[in-house]
Amino acid sequence: MTEIEKLTAGHPDTQSADIVAGNIEALRALFPEAFTEGKIDFEVLKQCLGGAVDEREEKYGLNWHGKRRARQIALTPSTGTLLPCPDDSVDWDTTQNLMIEGDNLEVLKLLQKSYAGRVKVIYIDPPYNTGKDFVYPDDFREGLKNYLSITGQIGAEGKRITSNTESSGRYHTAWLNMMLPRLKLAKSLLLEAGLVFISIDSVEAANLRVLMDEVFGEENFIGLLPTVMNLKGNNDAFAFSDTHEFTVVYAKSKGSCTVNGIPVSEDALEDWEEDEYGLFKRADTLRRTGQDASRERRPNGWFPVFIGSDGVYATEDNQPLHPEDEMLWPMNESGDELSWTWSKAKINEDRHNLVVVDGRNGKNIYKKQRPALGDLPTSKPKSIVYKPEYSSSNGTAELTRLLGSNVFDSPPKPRALIRDLVIVGSEKDSIIMDFFAGTGTTGHAVMAQNAADGGTRRFILVQLPQPLDEEDKDQKVAARFCRENGLPLAISEITKARLRASSKQVLRDAISYMPDTGFRNYKLASSNIKAWQPDLEDMDETLFAHTEHLVPGRTEADILTELLLKLGLDLCVPIETKNITGKSVHSIGAGALIVCLSDGITRETVEGLAQGIIAWWQALAPAGDTRVVFKDSAFADDVAKTNMAAILHQAGIKDMRSL
Repeated sequence: MTEIEKLTAGHPDTQSADIVAGNIEALRALFPEAFTEGKIDFEVLKQCLGGAVDEREEKYGLNWHGKRRARQIALTPSTGTLLPCPDDSVDWDTTQNLMIEGDNLEVLKLLQKSYAGRVKVIYIDPPYNTGKDFVYPDDFREGLKNYLSITGQIGAEGKRITSNTESSGRYHTAWLNMMLPRLKLAKSLLLEAGLVFISIDSVEAANLRVLMDEVFGEENFIGLLPTVMNLKGNNDAFAFSDTHEFTVVYAKSKGSCTVNGIPVSEDALEDWEEDEYGLFKRADTLRRTGQDASRERRPNGWFPVFIGSDGVYATEDNQPLHPEDEMLWPMNESGDELSWTWSKAKINEDRHNLVVVDGRNGKNIYKKQRPALGDLPTSKPKSIVYKPEYSSSNGTAELTRLLGSNVFDSPPKPRALIRDLVIVGSEKDSIIMDFFAGTGTTGHAVMAQNAADGGTRRFILVQLPQPLDEEDKDQKVAARFCRENGLPLAISEITKARLRASSKQVLRDAISYMPDTGFRNYKLASSNIKAWQPDLEDMDETLFAHTEHLVPGRTEADILTELLLKLGLDLCVPIETKNITGKSVHSIGAGALIVCLSDGITRETVEGLAQGIIAWWQALAPAGDTRVVFKDSAFADDVAKTNMAAILHQAGIKDMRSL
């Protein structure tokens, strides 16, 4: 009999992606013979892998206390959700950008179904292991008990430990336990062609490199780039005045990724000229050089080219088209007979990419170097990352201009640095992610770069709402800023304030193209679906309370957001709402999901509501299967629920669920 399946708190559709189950299914597809009665037979699996199994007791790698538990935490699905906050957002109805408040470990889990394999660039500036707070105090979110335990943030009496001193015995261990699960989850969000950039200092640079080798594979290492942030140097250092940090770069799949060039500076643009085909500058000479350049070695390259009023050309008979045209042979200043690098056909076809230059010993022909796809000229990124605008003082100065004060003790990363990393790693329509968002510099960089090149890049930022304490000398300025501006005392409020100010600045400075400068704000919370928590001393009251399966006070928008996350739809997917027989019905993703959360579906009203849903579904004509979701308590009785299922099923809608 056709039924509407009820979704409970333990149902897979009410949790984030089950990564373990996905891994097992992938393994089953590759090695079905290694499965017996649904379980993995490791002896058979080892046979399938041949000599690729390393069973030595001593192996190269990075090990630490708590590593196994940290890895397991990454594999444990989240039961949380995100609550939409339109009032804290900018351009909620039109923007494609996301700013999420919450513990990034849980948020990364929640984003798996909707954004796995979609992010082009991840940039993070995680807490450095400096002996201060290396990780945000985030024990107010569900699902973090194990995480807090292995990182030593709660003691035997539940007292918080917020420092990571060397004497604790957890100096490196705790930091690695914090990073490992987040990196594993981040990897799955990347496109195959995706890149991850991580800012780090010398304290954990070596450990991070080995950790990234483990998570991403050492074959996907791109670079460990010294990044100059302070040319004057930090004279507080013991021996050498620190001028740089590092940017660690890995690809998800090195063979699939591309690394773009960086636009040249305004000073360098002086070397470029412009013709009817666009910008160019002089590149290599058309005459071949090197040991293989001689006429004897390259006889097909020995022929005259002619310089006429219309440019350079070659002829089959080696005769000029006009008597006055000048003839030039591939000879050097010493009179050696050499060869051209291009054939006659290519010279004639691409002569607009040749330029004649008068020299001391006569004319010479050079190739024109042009920017790719008509963009501004670029240069290959260097292994030492340095520009004057990368100075950390620029990050502080810009934040001060935007917010009116320098709200943090440590300077934020300069926007110019993040901008160039975005350019290097992304395309104009890419998704950019930063799950240690801080002051929101990455969001600002994405908006500004879109304004500069007409891009439609999207950003996803995640920032913990770490409480700010006016009594803490490192937090008092930020706390005062929040208080004076009527904001809750939390770091995430600084992030949102920066994004709002950046939005105004980018729109004010935009010349011809107005990019998306908004953001949708969400906050991490427990699921809208109540878990079964029986009170053994009062079962009658427990059963009565559980007749409503949704958390009191949650809105339809809250529930719709959870459905988007748990069913794998983009958080910015269009949602249409229609009134059908007095009930609000929502169409999500052009009919991929239809949701009715209104109460009072009775035997008498079910027919009209069902037929209205069917008519709308048929008009939408979604390309794939459609899922319809109701609130379980909305049905007056089982008869009404059964009738709804039967009518929808008869029309062709077979996937029906209730909350």
